[in-house]
Amino acid sequence: FALVREAAYRTLHQFHFDVQIAGGLALAEGKIAEMRTGEGKTLVATLPATFHALSGKGVQIVTVNDYLARRDGVWMGQVYHYLGLSVGIVTSAGAYRYDPSHVAEGEDVERDAEGSFKVFYEYLSPVEKREAYAADITYVTNNELGFDYLRDNTAYDASQIVQRGYHYAIIDEVDSILIDEARTPLIISGPVGDSQTFYERFAEIVRGMKAGEDYSVDEKQKAIQITEEGMHKAEIALGLENLYTEGGVKYAHHLETAVRAQALFQEDKEYVVRDGEIIIVDEFTGRMQPGRRWSEGLHQAIEAKEGVKIKEETRTYATVTFQNLFRMYERLSGMTGTALSSEEEFYTVYKLEVVAIPTNKPSARRDHDDLIFQTAAGKYRAVAHAVKERYIKGQPVLVGTVSIEDNETVSTFFTNEGVPHEVLNAKNHEREGEIIAEAGKEGRVTVATNLAGRGVDIKL
Repeated sequence: FALVREAAYRTLHQFHFDVQIAGGLALAEGKIAEMRTGEGKTLVATLPATFHALSGKGVQIVTVNDYLARRDGVWMGQVYHYLGLSVGIVTSAGAYRYDPSHVAEGEDVERDAEGSFKVFYEYLSPVEKREAYAADITYVTNNELGFDYLRDNTAYDASQIVQRGYHYAIIDEVDSILIDEARTPLIISGPVGDSQTFYERFAEIVRGMKAGEDYSVDEKQKAIQITEEGMHKAEIALGLENLYTEGGVKYAHHLETAVRAQALFQEDKEYVVRDGEIIIVDEFTGRMQPGRRWSEGLHQAIEAKEGVKIKEETRTYATVTFQNLFRMYERLSGMTGTALSSEEEFYTVYKLEVVAIPTNKPSARRDHDDLIFQTAAGKYRAVAHAVKERYIKGQPVLVGTVSIEDNETVSTFFTNEGVPHEVLNAKNHEREGEIIAEAGKEGRVTVATNLAGRGVDIKL
């Protein structure tokens, strides 16, 4: 640990605080370190990662999105490289090795001028996935780790396998991955060639149905119930006497799926339409998930609803949940700002103890009471007015929203109030690094979805 501390000081000019050493010890022992926001969890991970990498069996540091895997791999790669350890980075966009020789001196000066927060691809040398996983320390997203595991298990040849053994992992934002998304199945599937005309036909039928009359919606349980009137309406449209006969069961499934697509899934909330495709927006991270599809015909039903090209239905070849994936590791640890509330579940399911790490300095944050408004418009006007007051004072402001739709609504109110601002959501995630690097500067106003909710470090 002393060696890593000195290496971090020489490369990053950052010296691990005593509380960060305590966090590193908890992680090295296979526990969860609860550390408050802004306490430097990214730097803490270098301590146990280096310690366990010395075994030669490999260490995976798991992040919740591609941006963080790249950022942390490049940022902390300087420390590992100084200690003679190799660093791999695996994202949905590709696999890389950290290579400081990949950037010229002129670009280095430019990077320092813009602020070290911005991640430059010049440090990342593209490699095969197998090589990235073979590094001493690999930064990888939870989704990519899971899908690579599934791909390895469906590979026809040993040469196609990219991962190594499951020795030791540090999970960043561990409650998000092991609790919130624990039961989320990762699925690899292939086409089965079901008829596409069914989806278009049922989308048309459901457009003529009314909520509350033809079907009821349970928003909390994400469930729908088709009424007798709705069933009768569908039977007339299809020319059938009874949907629930042996020959009509397939129709009943399509009808229920079409109603779910209509009632429970909204554009700019659960998904976005981009370049004629339906792209899922992750409810936990607010990020687009290209290539991921809902199963059991739901994705096709949404494609029919939005009038885009309907892709073939698929059959599952392999599936795994994060809960089962991470229980394969010999030793597991994690970091988050909110673990004590799930302490019992962490121990019952994963045999992981939670250790609360004190803050380096007392928190200066002040929490105010919630304000309740009668209408959404009234709430947005009040937010815009409050933000304008702080903007005039030069105070940087971050406004969090739960969906892209709300994000864009707030933006409209700010524009009407004359408040210059940046918008960050899944539609413009390419500018994420740039927007976040500027968000803490004087007079900056940023309206973000939960895209900026996990692992994002806004420097004031």
